[in-house]
Amino acid sequence: MIRRLIWVLAGVTACGQALASGESHWGYDEPERWGELKPEYTMCSAGKNQSPVDISGLIKGELPAVGMNYSSGGHEVINNGHTIQVNYKPGSKASVDGREFELKQFHFHAPSENTVDGKSFPLEAHFVHANENGELAVLSVLYEEGEHNEQLAKVWEHMPAEAGGSKVLPTAVHAGDMVSASAGYYRFNGSLTTPPCSEGVRWLVMKDYRTASKEQINQFMETMGGPTNRPVQGVNARIILH
Repeated sequence: MIRRLIWVLAGVTACGQALASGESHWGYDEPERWGELKPEYTMCSAGKNQSPVDISGLIKGELPAVGMNYSSGGHEVINNGHTIQVNYKPGSKASVDGREFELKQFHFHAPSENTVDGKSFPLEAHFVHANENGELAVLSVLYEEGEHNEQLAKVWEHMPAEAGGSKVLPTAVHAGDMVSASAGYYRFNGSLTTPPCSEGVRWLVMKDYRTASKEQINQFMETMGGPTNRPVQGVNARIILH
């Protein structure tokens, strides 16, 4: 469990070092080959509980409310070559399964990684949390094309154009303004959607969709140089609750 947490928190540094040294690393051009790149990436091809998934074939469950106790802690925005990530100061937490998970960072994918009944969304945000045992919980927010999003704008205005770049946000971002479980959520067990694709991750995809303007979506795509989504994976024996 602790190893998974180390992968998440060290990902930016490792990617930055790889970019600086010219070392070959994983990319979104051939995600089906991730499991072949390094021994520690084996789960990307061998795992049976991989993310993302198509959210369909739902089973009704008595899902408990998600407690969110966030403060304005998004203080640094990073372009790690694979996504735009906002690092979060300690102290903001979400309650999942009666356990507290601290928000570590949130980042974006375009188009969305998870789909709903086969529908893809132009943008998805992942709010990555970890508890004291290193267990992970990811709260996902799906974005539809629509009105300009003021919360995204606070990040986009300082989005580093080059891989490896980072900027301190002049005004801290509040995750509570970006994610809400008031409309309910879809729940399943899955994995990290990037190498090493470690499993055992609690996934909660919010039913409260947000909007982003076409310009904002295009800005992200242009900055990243193309799509940044892993294709949906087989659900296999898993159930998806709602």
